[in-house]
Amino acid sequence: MSISFYDVSVASFVQTLGAVSAFLQKGREHCEKTGVDLDEVVETRLYPDMFPFRFQVVSVAHHSLGAIRGIEAGVFGPPGGAADLDYAALEKLVADARSGLEEYDRAAIDALEQKDVEFKLGDFGMPFVGSDFVLSFSFPNFYFHAATAYDILRMKGAPIGKRDFMGVPRLKPQ
Repeated sequence: MSISFYDVSVASFVQTLGAVSAFLQKGREHCEKTGVDLDEVVETRLYPDMFPFRFQVVSVAHHSLGAIRGIEAGVFGPPGGAADLDYAALEKLVADARSGLEEYDRAAIDALEQKDVEFKLGDFGMPFVGSDFVLSFSFPNFYFHAATAYDILRMKGAPIGKRDFMGVPRLKPQ
């Protein structure tokens, strides 16, 4: 079986980013309809020692488009600069990550498969090649943060379900 790095990475990121955009929209509509303050949602945590909803959504963008850009640059670090983003800005961030990924050429992504990239956190570093970075580091983070954002919206009563999280599957062409 042959599968390209583009199909594994970008296509998977785009599918889930589409789902995240859709469940963010449903969450916003639910909050507006029921009077739930969107600013409160942005600060909601599943547990006191976890990061808030805002960080979860920022991390979804960071571990998708940011991961590809990190491979290109050869270095990737934790996300930053999300302290003042409101719900609308988070929706835009996810939409921008998706459109940014869709702009990439398949050949350019496939060329990153064996490119060296290092996760850096201060003096600590973890060396990877592009495909291992995505599969063993970015994907687990990406899906964790997407699921946590989804869970917070469910906790707030948003009418979303498993299909909302899955997004549009890549079906066999007819």
